[in-house]
Amino acid sequence: MLWIKSFHIVFVASWFAGLFYLPRIYVNLAMVGQDSVAERARLLLMAKKLLRFTTILAAPAMVLGLVLWLGYGVGYGPGNAWMHAKLGMVLLVIAYHGYCAVLLRRFEAGVVHDGHVWFRWFNEIPVLLLVAIVILVVVKPF
Repeated sequence: MLWIKSFHIVFVASWFAGLFYLPRIYVNLAMVGQDSVAERARLLLMAKKLLRFTTILAAPAMVLGLVLWLGYGVGYGPGNAWMHAKLGMVLLVIAYHGYCAVLLRRFEAGVVHDGHVWFRWFNEIPVLLLVAIVILVVVKPF
């Protein structure tokens, strides 16, 4: 199980690295002027490739997490409410990832109306989710 846990941590860290950087590209896209066609195209290509790579990394992270959850039997019985909270946070990460894909399609269609400041705040969400998940897993507060 330690091998599975190790690879789970590696894939989760890699997945989050993508989720940390993708919205930074969106910040730059929101700041690009309409006349900067080449810069916009380059940023869209970067975002598209990063989203694809991040999605590929998310799949084994989730599969290995499921294997750990089922293998350890954590989440059943008293004293495991932390796991339910953690799984709720993971669902929020998955929803955030999905919304990043929606935003990319909107950028490609040219229908994003949010400014770079909004995307700067949006970029902080995965950091907060990661902090909450790590605290729940390590501290197990409830």
